[in-house]
Amino acid sequence: MRGAWRTIVLLAQRRLTQPRGNVGRRIWFADDTSAIVYRETVIVRPPPSAPAVLVVGFRLRGIRRPWAHFLFRVESELNTILFAGFPGLVSKLWLRHDQRQTYRGVYQWDDADLAESYARALWWVLALVSERGSVKYVVLPGLGRDDVLDDPTLIDTVDPSPGGWWRPRRANTGA
Repeated sequence: MRGAWRTIVLLAQRRLTQPRGNVGRRIWFADDTSAIVYRETVIVRPPPSAPAVLVVGFRLRGIRRPWAHFLFRVESELNTILFAGFPGLVSKLWLRHDQRQTYRGVYQWDDADLAESYARALWWVLALVSERGSVKYVVLPGLGRDDVLDDPTLIDTVDPSPGGWWRPRRANTGA
């Protein structure tokens, strides 16, 4: 409830924005899938002092038809109130489902521990509507989201493993 209240305050202060610069951007992942950004949410705030990237992935239960994916993307706008007020959030890229029906969120956080706390809280909510075992997340401390998307090799400084559903391989420049 505190997060929802903080989101309302951010809206009233006009600090919660949805820029369009990344909408349409395609991100390719190390598991040979790709997804397109359909929305971005940004909190107007100072740059992070302890940046961290969070990547979340999940497959919705029973959502397979194009119209159902469309309805989910529309409905997801309402979810903003649930997460935008979490302390440390800087921004989120909302990605469409990929070739394996996995949705992803690619976040910028200020503080890896806050990103981890958010991901654990989000896991319980996503588990209610997602296929069993499909909710996953990875926190990458010390990295900036845009830096990682521009140069995915930066991930090697915190996680040298070569692949994974979460690991960006490359991204285009957006719409």
